[in-house]
Amino acid sequence: MRKRLNKWTALLTVGAMTMTLLSGCQKAASTDGTGQTSKAEETTQTTAQTTTAEEKKDSADAGSTPRNETLYFNGQQWGTINDWNPLSSNSNNAMAITQNDNARVIVYETLFMYNMLDGKLYGLLGKDYSWNDGQTELTITLNPDAKWSDQTPVTAQDVAYTFDCHKKYASAQGSDYSNYIDSVVAKDDHTVIFKAKLDDKGLPVNPLKVVEYVPKIYVMQKAYLQKVEQRNGNDADKIKQDRMDDFVASGPYKSYYNDDQKVVFVRDDNYWGKALWGKLPAPKYITHVIYENNAAGDTAFKSGEVDVSQQFITNVQKLWEQDGLPISTYIDEAPYGVCATMPTAFFNVEKPGLDRKEVRKAIAMAVDYDQIIASAMSNQSPSFKDVPRSIMNPTSGEQALVNQEALKDYQFTGNDVEGAKALLDKAGIVDKDGDGIREIDGKNLTFKAECPDGWTDWNASLEIVAAAGSKIGIGIETYFPDANTFYDDMTTRKFDICMWNPPAASVANPWGRAMAFMSTDYANLKVNWTGNYGGYINEDANNLLKKIPLETNKDTLKEYYTELSRIYLDEVPSFSLMYRPMLFHAVNESVWTGFPQLDDGDNIPPTDCTDGYGIAALYKLVNVK
Repeated sequence: MRKRLNKWTALLTVGAMTMTLLSGCQKAASTDGTGQTSKAEETTQTTAQTTTAEEKKDSADAGSTPRNETLYFNGQQWGTINDWNPLSSNSNNAMAITQNDNARVIVYETLFMYNMLDGKLYGLLGKDYSWNDGQTELTITLNPDAKWSDQTPVTAQDVAYTFDCHKKYASAQGSDYSNYIDSVVAKDDHTVIFKAKLDDKGLPVNPLKVVEYVPKIYVMQKAYLQKVEQRNGNDADKIKQDRMDDFVASGPYKSYYNDDQKVVFVRDDNYWGKALWGKLPAPKYITHVIYENNAAGDTAFKSGEVDVSQQFITNVQKLWEQDGLPISTYIDEAPYGVCATMPTAFFNVEKPGLDRKEVRKAIAMAVDYDQIIASAMSNQSPSFKDVPRSIMNPTSGEQALVNQEALKDYQFTGNDVEGAKALLDKAGIVDKDGDGIREIDGKNLTFKAECPDGWTDWNASLEIVAAAGSKIGIGIETYFPDANTFYDDMTTRKFDICMWNPPAASVANPWGRAMAFMSTDYANLKVNWTGNYGGYINEDANNLLKKIPLETNKDTLKEYYTELSRIYLDEVPSFSLMYRPMLFHAVNESVWTGFPQLDDGDNIPPTDCTDGYGIAALYKLVNVK
């Protein structure tokens, strides 16, 4: 096992990078393999035809793959996949379709890959990009080597038609980005222009959202999309529900086998990206076993059946310090990963009782966050005493954009039971019938707090939230449904209190996180995978959210972000329970080695070898000898 690093935390300057991407001409950082992929110890790659006899095995054998050719994951896929459709609003195909801050790019690909370590966009299907002077048009040149799995070229027409379909059929992404992107136009086969939506003064509504699209949204093949449209009679609902089992994509892996036990991907040895990276990714297969819960996934990880674990592991350091296992994390000491996100409890502000800010803030004040960090997180998080609350994550770049002194009177660090009771009493929210539960208009304040079953750190955190409620006369019952049921509850606002991650590190943050906490744009989505799940509306916050993307002065930005944080802390539409790595990234080096670590010189982020520029890790892995 490699020598471990001795780092407390990685307070990166990602927030300070954001605005530099919005002006002038930007050429994508090099990803041609030079200086980015290892020249030593390449595994032998075997050229194969697009369809092989091996891929036609019967289902009994198809799920089995050689261990030394397979990279195993846990913590991403929690149920039988329901589709391969990037237009879907309820796809649960986590390994293939995850269009978050750093999109997962093993099957479908984006134009660029975001790297949270340096705040840069690296070329993938796109080669370079540039803004015009007014930031009304973003011009992207495509990588001439890029091809689809059917070996036809990826063209600007594909990029434009993808956006048109998202917009025309009102996918969640289309409903979001059509507010900021007026059109995407193919200038020629290899040049595409993103035209920003303009306000009544002729200014772009939001350049941040335009640039956010390019590392986040998958490009789909125009010919295939037209095929899907035809077989569904151009019906929007049917198109978004199409399984797309016959999909055409451009990424390094394709579907091999899936059932209710596992999802298996096989490397496309004709993958165009060999020209980009200098070789094919090392693992021939990528497999995600569908574990019942974190405990089952942990057991498999410790035994070497899983190579990459995206699960919270209590006291992860004991695996190497006490058990002597060949397991490592991105950083040697707590918090063991880059803390860039803040798991958050969102209040459904349309629910009676939760529509009162006094109730919301009282719950947030009473929660024992130190207990969450010590027990639920085993100290894999800074405390809110160390990094006071705001809409910012704890990275130095974001913290520089908020005036914490101006927020002191609005702060709460937790376990303030007496203060919470006093707040409720002052508001006249009291227990009138003596049953131990406070009432509003004669109705008891009782709520459910939910997150997916088996997510042990989150389950434990919500139990602590429920305990806080009981101390101040508010009934909070925990509810842990299966992941698919939870997703439906969260995205359609069928919850009282739900727990989810806001955006972490991306080209559009911290603005994107502020949107996820408070934007009316998201509150009005019929199916909401984006943020502000509880439907909070505040016009002052909306006005600030509109100003930020057009502002380049750091002092003014700091004023805006501080005021947004003040509103957030005063109104408490949601409250973060901890700071957390964007992804847990623990690896077992029994079979594979070469995984990224902080300061190893490779500049590969801890995004599980699959997300954004983190996929570069797949080209550095080698088998343990």
